[in-house]
Amino acid sequence: MSQIETEIAKRRTFGIISHPDAGKTTLTEKLLLFGGAIQTAGAVKSNKIKKGATSDFMEIERQRGISVATSVMTFEYNQLKINILDTPGHKDFAEDTYRTLTAVDSVILVIDCVKGVEEQTERLMEVCRMRKTPVIIFINKMDREGQNPFDLLDELEQKLGISVRPLTWPINMGQNFKGVYNLMEKSLNLFSANKTKIEKEVVAVDIDSPDLDARVGDRDANQLREDVELIDGVYEPFDRNDYLSGDIAPVFFGSAVNNFGVQELLDTFTRIAPSTQARGTDVRTVEPEEKKFTGFIFKIHANLDPKHRDRIAFLRICSGVFKRNTFYQHIRLKKNVRFANPYNFMAQDKEVIEEGFPGDVVGLYDTGNFKIGDTLTEGEVLNYQGIPSFSPEIFKELINLDPMKAKQLEKGIDQLTDEGVAQLFTQPQLGNRKIVGTVGDLQYEVIQYRLEHEYGAKCRFDGMSVTKACWITSEDPKKLQEFVRLKGQNIAQDKDGNYVFLAESDWILRMNQTNNPEIEFHFTSEFKLHKP
Repeated sequence: MSQIETEIAKRRTFGIISHPDAGKTTLTEKLLLFGGAIQTAGAVKSNKIKKGATSDFMEIERQRGISVATSVMTFEYNQLKINILDTPGHKDFAEDTYRTLTAVDSVILVIDCVKGVEEQTERLMEVCRMRKTPVIIFINKMDREGQNPFDLLDELEQKLGISVRPLTWPINMGQNFKGVYNLMEKSLNLFSANKTKIEKEVVAVDIDSPDLDARVGDRDANQLREDVELIDGVYEPFDRNDYLSGDIAPVFFGSAVNNFGVQELLDTFTRIAPSTQARGTDVRTVEPEEKKFTGFIFKIHANLDPKHRDRIAFLRICSGVFKRNTFYQHIRLKKNVRFANPYNFMAQDKEVIEEGFPGDVVGLYDTGNFKIGDTLTEGEVLNYQGIPSFSPEIFKELINLDPMKAKQLEKGIDQLTDEGVAQLFTQPQLGNRKIVGTVGDLQYEVIQYRLEHEYGAKCRFDGMSVTKACWITSEDPKKLQEFVRLKGQNIAQDKDGNYVFLAESDWILRMNQTNNPEIEFHFTSEFKLHKP
């Protein structure tokens, strides 16, 4: 095997997704703990534990106890290199999560055993099914009174449209939770609550031996035997190929906050999860073993280090070897770029690397050259696909509260909208009025907070009676200019100078579409790829 093939075989890149509050960030912490990347796990919300979660590094995340940006973490475990992408669960930041899903090879989906499958979980799962991404399900919070495990499994199958196969099984739950039985290893892991360190008591116990009764009591032992018999009768035996093709999802039970059931998840994951996969472009499918480097930008984060106004673009390497100080072709800008300090990440802590291999996520300093979805190659012209841009649902006007800080505000809003969670439209004909469009209200709070604390610019957002924004193009430039002139109040421009029509209602939009057949209305930004 060549060096590149050996390195590919070592890599596991996966995203953690779920509905808010199911326990993604807590699970990420615990995986880092088992991977030896941190010695003490932090907590998202806690009075007793002073250490915050490693992946929630932004000040606003610590205050709210929620994740608002995808964080990237790398650690080594069992001779493998594992890249975790912890994503925000809140639906207002779903765009960030969808884009992250383009950069991973598999997914761990976290479900809260009390609430079961929630709406956001279904949406995320649709994206995974569309891409045939392999999924492992972790049912969390077993130390609380939740739903019956069999009912949960039925709900997973019905609502997520995927077959499941439990690989561990809980013994009781809530107050009486005694531990989990590993169905593959035939071993028993007894529960003891420990929130920050690793302690482990795993015993190999045959399900029919009296030893089981002695450890968990007769009633629970008999119940476990019945459950296991039922599982073997109802569910198909686990087949790794079915998992890799996205047809079946293995299920684990545990309690992430108490470090319980996480080790089994991590051990199985490292054994069955796929290494770096091939990816489609607009020209051909790129295999990871190819000699020549290719990769794409799936996320941009401004001010990762608040002391230096830096912007980091996150690059997912898809093939070949990425080397420091080497020139690569930036396909959209048609120019060569090189990087003196590419980084490897542990949330916001970073170290400079000399080279990266397929599957790795590398941070690049960005001076404004990159946009989400950009492709880098060694000269071949191709574009990676499937990185969506969306039409916003809520629109608010940005009002500057401190005229002395107009420059800072300008720079701040420009950089924050480059991250892709909000879009900026300007109306030059109305004195450069700035309109910010997003998918959810929470983003405005985050933007407002970050503008004030990271750029020193105070602002407020005023609501607008706009329901839809769509990009407009026409084959006849004169017709387009005429339309722009007539509808001056409703026309804005995006960052690239493309015209955008702001409609007050669906009816107005339909009327304009009917009355102007030569004007094309686009609801996603995909048309930019096909522009001549």
